[in-house]
Amino acid sequence: MTLKNNLRWSVIGLIALATVINYIDRNALAVMWPAVSAEIGATKEDYALLVTIFMISYAFGQALFGKIFDVIGTRLGFALSIIVWSISIGLHALVRSLPLLGVLRATLGVSEAGNWPGAVKANALWFPPGERAFAQGIFNSGASVGAIVSAPLIALIYVGVGWRMTFVLVGILGFLWLLPWFWLYRSDPDRHPWLTEAERTHIQGGTDARTSDAEPAYSPGWGGLLKHRESWAVLISRFFLDPVWWLFVSWLPIYLAETFGFNVAQIGLFAWVPFVGAMLGSLGGGWLSGALIRRGWPVIRARKAAITLGAVIMLPALLLTMGAATPLYAVLLIAVILFGFQVAIGNIQTLPADYFGGGAVGSLAGLGGTAAVAGTLITTWLVPVMTRTSYAPIFALAAAIVPLSLLAIWLLARDRAPVGRAS
Repeated sequence: MTLKNNLRWSVIGLIALATVINYIDRNALAVMWPAVSAEIGATKEDYALLVTIFMISYAFGQALFGKIFDVIGTRLGFALSIIVWSISIGLHALVRSLPLLGVLRATLGVSEAGNWPGAVKANALWFPPGERAFAQGIFNSGASVGAIVSAPLIALIYVGVGWRMTFVLVGILGFLWLLPWFWLYRSDPDRHPWLTEAERTHIQGGTDARTSDAEPAYSPGWGGLLKHRESWAVLISRFFLDPVWWLFVSWLPIYLAETFGFNVAQIGLFAWVPFVGAMLGSLGGGWLSGALIRRGWPVIRARKAAITLGAVIMLPALLLTMGAATPLYAVLLIAVILFGFQVAIGNIQTLPADYFGGGAVGSLAGLGGTAAVAGTLITTWLVPVMTRTSYAPIFALAAAIVPLSLLAIWLLARDRAPVGRAS
């Protein structure tokens, strides 16, 4: 694979790297929470409040940056997002009280949210339908790799320099990423000077008639999007499914500490394991739907098949996690859960591009992220209440909402795509 003939894969690879940094930054507080909370005098309830602040800000940021990317484009949108979040995480080093930490979690949440609608929009611009789910899987694998490396990396740096300097060092990573980004992403594919005609033709070969010169792309605003049942399929499925991911991203280190008595070093040793499963699910789910499309399956039907498989994998593993008695058994079961989650979510996240194309994909992706956060906030508020003696009740709740997400896809996501004005 050469850069000249495969520029689109280089672009999505660099976005995946940004996602790795995104997850290192957001997970740093969870990994170091035993040390941070001891120094500033914070409790588990305070941590739940901080997660809530982050998620509310993240919900706002998803919708905000969905619009920003549709207005200023992918190149500048990513730069704005990563600059703000890198400054925010670096300033965590100055924290000496809960209020300041809350403000910084808010700015971090707003800015980190931009990574998701930006990636979905880039996917719609750079890949034909048959490659989108796999490209989305590469991007989503960045979240998994970030979660894999963040726990041991943060624990290692913490042992060497303490939690304050650790926040400074991880904040520098985003600014380093900007160098290859501005060098590589000169423009969108229609005007990129390095894109060969062969690759441009390949990308445009998956573009539907709405993006031709003869007919402008259908680009509804938020109100127009919400008139389509396909939009509601994305919003409702993400409302119910995403809380499963965030349950483990936000609470896995705390779960290991409270259930098995782990310290920061032990958290670093175990907390990365589940995200290996997530990484494999990201790539496998994208490959599966792409393979089905190449065999002649309609695009949406292939997405539905992969989403269904992911849900079927998740459900029994969630139920078994309720009784996990050892840390190794627990993290292996969670790896299966996150494998199934990523098989499903990568295909759900591809639906905005399948249905609406580049004109509105950022907006719908942002609204989908906001819906995901709304569902996640409910579980975040419930965790401290439901886990006073055991984490089994919250795992049971997670198992109960997975079928609801799948039901939304099967009832609302019609096989007909793309969506037009008269839908």
